[in-house]
Amino acid sequence: MMQNVTLVSMKNITPVILICLLCSLAPVISAAELINTKTPKLVIVTIDGLRWQEAFGGADEKLLNNKDFVSNIDNLTARFWNTDKQERKNRLMPFLNNVIGKNGVIIGDRNNDSEMSLTNKQHFSFPGYNEIFTGKVDDNLTSNAKILNPNITFLEWLNKQVGFENEIAIFSGWDVFPFIFNRERSGLFINAGFENMPLLETHSQNPKAQDAAAQIKLMNQLQAEIPSPWETVRHDALTYGFAKLYLQVKQPKVLVINLGETDDFAHDGKYDAYLDSAKQTDDYLRDLWTTLQNMPAYKNNTNMIIITDHGRGNDAIDWRHHASKQAVQNYMTALSDFEGGIVGSEHIWFAAMGPNIKSQGLLKTTTELSQTQFAATALALLGIEVSLYDVAAASALKGVISE
Repeated sequence: MMQNVTLVSMKNITPVILICLLCSLAPVISAAELINTKTPKLVIVTIDGLRWQEAFGGADEKLLNNKDFVSNIDNLTARFWNTDKQERKNRLMPFLNNVIGKNGVIIGDRNNDSEMSLTNKQHFSFPGYNEIFTGKVDDNLTSNAKILNPNITFLEWLNKQVGFENEIAIFSGWDVFPFIFNRERSGLFINAGFENMPLLETHSQNPKAQDAAAQIKLMNQLQAEIPSPWETVRHDALTYGFAKLYLQVKQPKVLVINLGETDDFAHDGKYDAYLDSAKQTDDYLRDLWTTLQNMPAYKNNTNMIIITDHGRGNDAIDWRHHASKQAVQNYMTALSDFEGGIVGSEHIWFAAMGPNIKSQGLLKTTTELSQTQFAATALALLGIEVSLYDVAAASALKGVISE
């Protein structure tokens, strides 16, 4: 199919066709060109603002039946609703619950004694991603503005360590990510927002590498032609497609993919699109894991870890939003009706699967686990003690990594 794709009229390619196209991309380099297959690899997926309620419980009945948030209740109900909770989960995020949930670890199902929260005082994205990738909280980060992050993430530190130079790549649909990771200072490869994907240099003589160049050119053109509903965020299909091509061609040791449509559709109050995006996100996770297991460089030596940057409200009145009391008083003044902040927006979730992850399913907690513990957990999966990066960073999550 890809050989003839340039013959398709750009005007006739819809986002749905694009999604199907991206998920069918074939590996583009041979096993002979792979880097050390014994080196541990790490894939990080961050999912912006996807509530734990849907992740572990499927569609929320009180939102599904609300005409303020759903344009066609009967259609959405037929697709995502069932009185049986397990069937609801199967309809929305089957890979997360049935594959990762059985072969790996999931945390954050608060209905089943598993609790995890962010620690920062804002409960929105920039402070959340900083917390995830530094293992600490910076109280000076109080907005989502495009300011260069003064903090050094563990990825920036890792990019300067022997064996990891230029072996890290970050993809996001949100145009603030180059600032969160301070691209100029860190030297990290970042493709975000509406940036074109550069053609990837490779030493390969494999003709399939040329196919990748053609695919990138096509996707860059589609990105320019397919309108996004948002000024600062592109469609996840493009972010995932670019990331998958980079994975297949460059084979980095660490890959980060940030998917954001769930957050933006929620802010728009479109619960139907929010559910569609959650389902598509689960499909991306399945496709990503399958791709990794079909590549010799990654098979059986790659851990995939997933986390959210913040939660959302619990009910019809506030599920669209997320903010702390402090954020409402200062940065998010449009939410001034919620004087105490958005209750529940601090609640996040985590999932992981791979050769170094325990196969235990839901991790029940006796104390609240923290978003700050992600950085140490990620580094531990690469065989690195977090104190080498920052002695002030929080410790790794217990019960996640195999002994």
